[in-house]
Amino acid sequence: MELATDWSIFAILVALAGGYLSGSIPFGLLLTRAAGLGDIRSIGSGNIGATNVLRTGNKWLAALTLLLDALKGLVPVVIGKAFGLEAALAAGLGAFVGHLYPVWLGFRGGKGVATFAGISLGYSWTVLLPFAVGWLVTAFATRYSSLAALVGVAVTTLTLFLVGQTALGWLYVLLTALVVFKHRTNIARLRAGTESRIGQKG
Repeated sequence: MELATDWSIFAILVALAGGYLSGSIPFGLLLTRAAGLGDIRSIGSGNIGATNVLRTGNKWLAALTLLLDALKGLVPVVIGKAFGLEAALAAGLGAFVGHLYPVWLGFRGGKGVATFAGISLGYSWTVLLPFAVGWLVTAFATRYSSLAALVGVAVTTLTLFLVGQTALGWLYVLLTALVVFKHRTNIARLRAGTESRIGQKG
C-alpha cells in the first residue's frame, strides 16, 4: 500500500512538471518570429495568444497558434489520465500555469483560453461543450474575445458542479480564478468601453 501511495505521489509530481513544460511552450511567439512578423509581445495587447496573433493580419498563423496552444493542454491531460484522476488533474493544472507563467519568458505568458479548451477536451468532450457554447454565443453576440472567455470558463465551472463532477469542479474554480486575474485589464477596458473586438487591430 505504501509503495502504491509513493507511486501515486510520484505520478502526480511528474504529471504536474510535464504539464508545466508542455504549457510553457510559447507557440504564438515562436510562430510569429518564424514568419518574420517580429516579437508578438510588441504588437496589439502584447499577449502571446491566438487573439493577439490575429492582430498581425495573418489568420492562418492565428489558427495554428490556437490549435497548438490547445494541444499543449490536451496532450498532458490525456497522458495523465492513464495514471489516474489525480495525475490528470495535476497535468491540467501544470499545463495551465505553464501557459500563463512560462519560465522561458520571465513568467509572462498568455491568458490561457485556448489551453483551457484543450485541457477541457482532454478530460472529456462534455467538459469542453459548455465552454464552447458559452464562448461562441458570447463572441458572436458581442465580438469581445475576453468577455467570451470569461463567460465560457464560468459556465464550464458551474456545469461541473451541477453534474456532480466535484473534484474536477474545484480544479476549474482555480483555473477560472486565474483566467479572471489574467483578464483584469480586459475587464477594466470592457467596463470603460475601450476593449478591442475580435478581428480589430491594435
